Amino acid sequence: MNILAIESSCDETAAAVVEDLPAGRQVALKILSNVVASSTAMHEKYGGIVPEVAAREQLKCIIPTIDEALQQSKIYDLRSIDAIAVTIGPGLIGSLLVGVETAKTMAMATGKPIIPVNHVLAHMYANMVIPSETRNLSQSPLLSETPRMTRGDMFPAISLVVSGGHTELFLMTSHKDLKWLGGTLDDAAGEAFDKTARLLGFGNRGGLAIQEAAAKATKYIGAHLPRPLLHDGSLNFSFSGLKTAILREWQKQEKPSDMIVNAFAVEVQEAITDVLVKKTLTAAQMHNVKSILLSGGVAANTRLREKFLSTIHDLKSTISFHVPPVNLCTDNAAYIASYAFFRGDPVDWHTITAMPDLSVEV
Repeated sequence: MNILAIESSCDETAAAVVEDLPAGRQVALKILSNVVASSTAMHEKYGGIVPEVAAREQLKCIIPTIDEALQQSKIYDLRSIDAIAVTIGPGLIGSLLVGVETAKTMAMATGKPIIPVNHVLAHMYANMVIPSETRNLSQSPLLSETPRMTRGDMFPAISLVVSGGHTELFLMTSHKDLKWLGGTLDDAAGEAFDKTARLLGFGNRGGLAIQEAAAKATKYIGAHLPRPLLHDGSLNFSFSGLKTAILREWQKQEKPSDMIVNAFAVEVQEAITDVLVKKTLTAAQMHNVKSILLSGGVAANTRLREKFLSTIHDLKSTISFHVPPVNLCTDNAAYIASYAFFRGDPVDWHTITAMPDLSVEV
């Protein structure tokens, strides 16, 4: 089965083609192509994404991106595509409309089934595709490249989806059975990374800039930041107060040197990742799961990956830990196709509409 997927929920315009593996092997998807056209550089001068600018750029990019995905997959005829998957939300309404209307037009013209996809829920299904290139997922000796866990022996699992707009915990008892356990009450972890990066002078580079600065730190100096809701007994998150604390502490620095900037980045990164790991492991122990799945843009953070691995190792836990390669953590269409294959259902193309406020609670 070949699935063409389209993702345009924010500033990226993405298309991918995936196929399921031959019968007799574990159920997983192979990426034939995964193309992403980003307008990030265009938004840098504004200090963030401008929705109207993003949508206009996506109008220019959507057809060339789909064409390139088909060319790279060596599928030159849409008759060889079995289904079309498209993100319908949550996201920016203008951006979503570009992808949704394109997919609907293709479905109408070809008669192919169309599958609507929840962008946030789809992130976790990045753990169920086989990367086009096999490589080590982490420098840590505790984790090396393994096939994506897609068989029944991975369930039940706790899935943490953590990105710029969402920080959500789910219990997965099968590919299709999800239960929302908790999420952010205000700002997401990625938002805290992004705002801190701007505060420290890194512009629009977000969590990657914080990670790079933290790696350069030689010693810790500065205030200890709070770990919001760390011991409240719930599975919810809150990062708005942390953002306020970061701003307050930073304003105490009159002329911060590079050393102070790097040390501050360390504490910010530790504060955010401490909460994410603690809450996720609490959920894993509460539900006696076999595995933890990490996904979303913030899942690319190496410190977060290492902290999960080291904590699980120190606890001598039998829980397995899985995270996609970095290029599958940020927005792309491969995991949209994966969601469509494992969880999605075809619908009449007439009924599909963009839903910017689509719920992530299931």
